[in-house]
Amino acid sequence: MKNKNTLKVIIIALLFISAIVTFINPLYPNELLLQHIGTLLLVTPLIVDLRKKYLRLSSFIGIALFTLIHIIGARYIYSYVPYNEWTQTIFNLDINTYFSLKRNHFDRFVHFSFGVLFFPYFIQLFSKWHGLSFRKMILVAWLAIQAFSMFYELFEWSLTLLMSSEGAENYNGQQGDMWDPHKDMALAMLGSTMMSFVYLWKNKKILHKTHVAFKSKA
Repeated sequence: MKNKNTLKVIIIALLFISAIVTFINPLYPNELLLQHIGTLLLVTPLIVDLRKKYLRLSSFIGIALFTLIHIIGARYIYSYVPYNEWTQTIFNLDINTYFSLKRNHFDRFVHFSFGVLFFPYFIQLFSKWHGLSFRKMILVAWLAIQAFSMFYELFEWSLTLLMSSEGAENYNGQQGDMWDPHKDMALAMLGSTMMSFVYLWKNKKILHKTHVAFKSKA
């Protein structure tokens, strides 16, 4: 337990260091503070967990990884994350040319990651509900991902009413795509759907092993 808590402290420290680095010669200083409001919201349950110790390690790491991805996005306000330059430098792979990409897709990756990385947390959250079978628990976790994804898109839409068109565009990162919210929600759905099958598969394996062990004892 002590080693697990030490690991969590190290992870949180690394997240804070990563966030601080984004303020060094900021590329988009006017948008950076707004972007990091999301960072504070994401890291809050991790900090609370250091005292409460209620998060499983899978839930904690999932939220932490998503927070790190968000911090990277905040540095470049999502629309300008130079992932293609990184892959060209490291792997000599031009992703944009290979996949015929005409926009920056980092925001798409983040929404997909939300469906994947937050799934363990929602599974843990709804495992406390009495009367839920394992399959129903997976369904409720899957629905929660879709609900949060929708609410976030509504939040982004509300910014267009409160901010200048340029400021809202910089934060939302639509890059001129009128179907951007729909695609973002679809990718969150895809990620959570994949995780649903992973959990069902893992549960099936556990049940099978239990059944085999029971038969061998009998």
